[in-house]
Amino acid sequence: MPLSRTDLADYSYFLAIARHRSFRRAGLDLGVSASALSHALKGLETRVGIRLLNRTNRSVTLTAAGEELLAAISRPFDDIEQAVDRLNRYRDTPTGRIRINIPVEAATLLIGPILREFVDRYPDVELDVAVSNHLVDVTEGGFDAGIRYGGTVPTDMVAQRLSADIRWVVAGSPAYFDRYGTADHPDDLAAHRCLRFRIGDDSIYKWEFERAGEEIAVDVPGSLIFDDSRAILAALVAGVGLMYAPEPLIAPLVANGSVRLILEDWAPVGSGFYAYYSSTRQLPTGLRLLIALIREMRPLGL
Repeated sequence: MPLSRTDLADYSYFLAIARHRSFRRAGLDLGVSASALSHALKGLETRVGIRLLNRTNRSVTLTAAGEELLAAISRPFDDIEQAVDRLNRYRDTPTGRIRINIPVEAATLLIGPILREFVDRYPDVELDVAVSNHLVDVTEGGFDAGIRYGGTVPTDMVAQRLSADIRWVVAGSPAYFDRYGTADHPDDLAAHRCLRFRIGDDSIYKWEFERAGEEIAVDVPGSLIFDDSRAILAALVAGVGLMYAPEPLIAPLVANGSVRLILEDWAPVGSGFYAYYSSTRQLPTGLRLLIALIREMRPLGL
């Protein structure tokens, strides 16, 4: 029997649910309510006579049949998406939708500065940006690509450099230094109030320092732990504690005198930002244009 329109739509819904492992996230991706997806999936399972998903209040997993179906139809649907995307060559203005997952610092320092130009050049390309410092599997999450610091890019992905390497510095407000003094060596941080940071794998980041070949990682003290640099910046300016940060993030605060740097002779240089995406899929036109524009405008150098 030939596939009906309903079958094709429901198989595409199944793919989204299987990749996201969530009706809610799949619905957000597709612009369809979670209840509509659930109804469509039940109809598909009834027609094929096999359960494809195991559903609980907390999780969605694939049955063995669902895993087999996902493996069988993922490539054909990807081929269709790529074929439609290639039609952009025949349009005066590219169209399409791209979804990327990026950390807070990349949103502020890398994507923000190029957005106006991107929209002006490509008004028909929809850019969906998920900002999160948690490490995610961009393929399973339904993203076209992610942006991360070079050292955290998965090794099985294709990566493109988007920025120059970045220096990491320690900063504090004048009010903080008036109250608690400064530090001349990383070991001196043991006597300070530090604003600690929870990174993507849920561990607390150790502040790293380097001078003349000597490398030190300090598990700094501090009663405040954040997972968002915007919250740390607010606490930094308020004089709550010291912050360890990529220098471009706090450069405006240094320039206007809101904060000062210390331990500059210990400041290490780390990998800059990279875009990464699956090696098994053709690069969507919109993503290719976004990467090209970032590399052209160089908001963080290159």
